[in-house]
Amino acid sequence: MSYPQLTFVNTIFPSSSPSFISRRREVVYANTLLYQLNVLKETGRYDAFKLKWHKSYSDKPNVWPVPNHLFWDSDVAKWLEGACYFLNWKENTEIDGAVKELVGMIREAQQSDGYLNIHFTVVEPAKRFTNLRDLHELYNAGHLIEAALAHERHYKNDLLMEPLVKYVDLLYETFGPKPAQKHGYPGHPEIELALLRLYERTANPKHLALARFFITERGNPKGQYGRHYYDVEAEARGEGEHQVPAYMESKGAYWYQQAHKPITEQETIEGHSVRAMYLLTAVADLVRVEEKTDHRSYRTALERLWSNMVDKKMYLTGGIGAMEQWEGFGLDYFLPSGSDEGGCYAETCAGIGVMMLAERLLQIDLDGKFADIMELCFYNAVMTGMSAKGTQFTYVNQLASSDKNLSQRAKWFTCACCPPNVTRLLGYIGGYLWSFDSDEEKKSVHVNVHMYSSAQLSILVGKETVELEQKSNWPWDGKIEFSLRGSSKVATAIKLRIPAWAEGWEISPELPSKHIEKGYLSLSGEWLKQNPKFELNIPLKPRFVSPHPYTNQDIIALARGPLIYCLEDFDNSWVDDHFKSLLLDPAAVVEEKEAAADEVGEPYIGLTVRNAVSFIGVNNVHAPHVSLKSTTPEKPSGADELHFIPYALRDNRGGKGHMRVGIRRKR
Repeated sequence: MSYPQLTFVNTIFPSSSPSFISRRREVVYANTLLYQLNVLKETGRYDAFKLKWHKSYSDKPNVWPVPNHLFWDSDVAKWLEGACYFLNWKENTEIDGAVKELVGMIREAQQSDGYLNIHFTVVEPAKRFTNLRDLHELYNAGHLIEAALAHERHYKNDLLMEPLVKYVDLLYETFGPKPAQKHGYPGHPEIELALLRLYERTANPKHLALARFFITERGNPKGQYGRHYYDVEAEARGEGEHQVPAYMESKGAYWYQQAHKPITEQETIEGHSVRAMYLLTAVADLVRVEEKTDHRSYRTALERLWSNMVDKKMYLTGGIGAMEQWEGFGLDYFLPSGSDEGGCYAETCAGIGVMMLAERLLQIDLDGKFADIMELCFYNAVMTGMSAKGTQFTYVNQLASSDKNLSQRAKWFTCACCPPNVTRLLGYIGGYLWSFDSDEEKKSVHVNVHMYSSAQLSILVGKETVELEQKSNWPWDGKIEFSLRGSSKVATAIKLRIPAWAEGWEISPELPSKHIEKGYLSLSGEWLKQNPKFELNIPLKPRFVSPHPYTNQDIIALARGPLIYCLEDFDNSWVDDHFKSLLLDPAAVVEEKEAAADEVGEPYIGLTVRNAVSFIGVNNVHAPHVSLKSTTPEKPSGADELHFIPYALRDNRGGKGHMRVGIRRKR
């Protein structure tokens, strides 16, 4: 078993052949890490582990009953984790000093019994573990564990690991199936996957047992005293019969936390989308590591819930979550493009969660359908979450703007889960590009290439090092050049993913057999010995894509390779209605044009459609650009040309904030 948080160190991004990914990483290292560090300091998060009162602790919650500062532990933890990944790449005195100071403060903040949480130490010390449903204690603990794993890996000491292992010891004694223990589990999953990663590091059976308990106990209708744990917990803290958090549809609607049924009985993906992804990622990990697990039931559940999500509840961008109220899934096929059309949330963290789950599922079943979604999410649902300069971010990623919700990024958020999440992802993104297995005894290695970029993978097999390098301007150019080195004494085999959207592909030199299995092309050791340098070419052509007809959205969107495109008012200045009245002919010819990096901080391919549009007009009822004297809509000046930009690069050039991905289809 491996994790991208571990294997990323085997990948480097050579400066001699920059790529989209390497340029994003450079931005995070140069700008984002220090920007976020300053925000942590300015908002009080940085010093919060000193356990002194902060004025914001008295703020009225934006969303009852969750205090606005409740996530500060995890904000710091995610930044710490990301910082350690980037320090592994390049030294930075200021970031290194901040990491060391934060670790010192965290150690000092730990209570004598191992407890470690800002809110329940400073603000409400008598209420620890009384509201697992809402108050994120275990979620924060999970992120601190992940930070400790990254810290130990980089600094080669246990200064952060030691207090977190002690905290886990307390949790192990507190939660479990014994009569004297709490039979509870977190409302926001995260600690489960963190504990399984911790178990991989420590081999401590307590860590595995606690993770297993949290996962298998979830949704048990008779968990505590013959009742659902959240009901018992709410009654114990005196919660009124009609007191319902704003994010829950009704009292006892535990599908919000994926706790309405045991996981193996859940038929559809429900509730808060980030929580669902973190939970299922942990389930996939449990399947991989735990022999006692009912593999068939959990694997069936994973496949069922993944398919329900991808086939019926996922946006064209890979975004998930249509409902603002609970930041999550709606009914099957309910996928409106914007808030004024009924919904669209597509949180950045949810896109990261999909990537996490897809990567774990690839390790269980090497199937290109998982890698296709992983790449779709990365280049669209996730990369749109950070500006070109790395100092502005999105929480919500709608596919259409409105007067109420313009297409704009923010400097920070009260609940700031997304910005440091993007940071840490880009810190270990090398672990997503490929996976590998090596056998020192047999002197063999097998590499599965999931995503393309310019990068170099190094694998130590005994005393031999095998290197696989790919050079590419992906996702702008579909040509990928590969070089395999050091394989003369190591039997090496490679599988290359062929995306499902690819209309064709070529490999040179020619392969004797071009058999593709589950989306992957196999290159045998014999062929590689003769051809250590080879080239894969996947033509990147503009194409129109549409959501499922059951969504009742007769719209089309432009895509090219893994990228989804959108319209912005910056390129189409005539728009004044967020492109609502626009009709686009799917038979249109699409032109490509290279755009300079100075526009959005990234050189890209823009798309243009000419003379293929019209506008909605109904009788004499006024609609944008429709003359009151005529039933024929009037095209605004300049609308004969539509200029599209990758969705990930939106809102980097100013403008009014008008944006749309899916355009009404012209019949």
